[in-house]
Amino acid sequence: MKRLTVRQIIAGFAIAAMAAGAVVPAMAQDASGTAAATAANPAAASSAKPSKADRKAARKKARAKKNAELKKLEDAGYKPSSNDPNYPTDLQNAQKKAGIGQGASQ
Repeated sequence: MKRLTVRQIIAGFAIAAMAAGAVVPAMAQDASGTAAATAANPAAASSAKPSKADRKAARKKARAKKNAELKKLEDAGYKPSSNDPNYPTDLQNAQKKAGIGQGASQ
């Protein structure tokens, strides 16, 4: 019988582990699975994920809302570009003055 060295045994384990990791497990899908829903109604699959135009419109709407809020704060006396040691207090005062809800910290 031939003696195996430690290096050969480790190489064998490494090859077996790589082979086992390359196998993709097959998953069964029931009737409500994505493949069944897509085959039955292709429009149902597209409604689950918003289109690129919808995502772009949502980003533009969020940006406009953020810019409008920042404009209200600046009109109420908040200066975001200044290096003010009273930063949190100045922002909170501007929020109260502008009638904007408290920030994310509260």
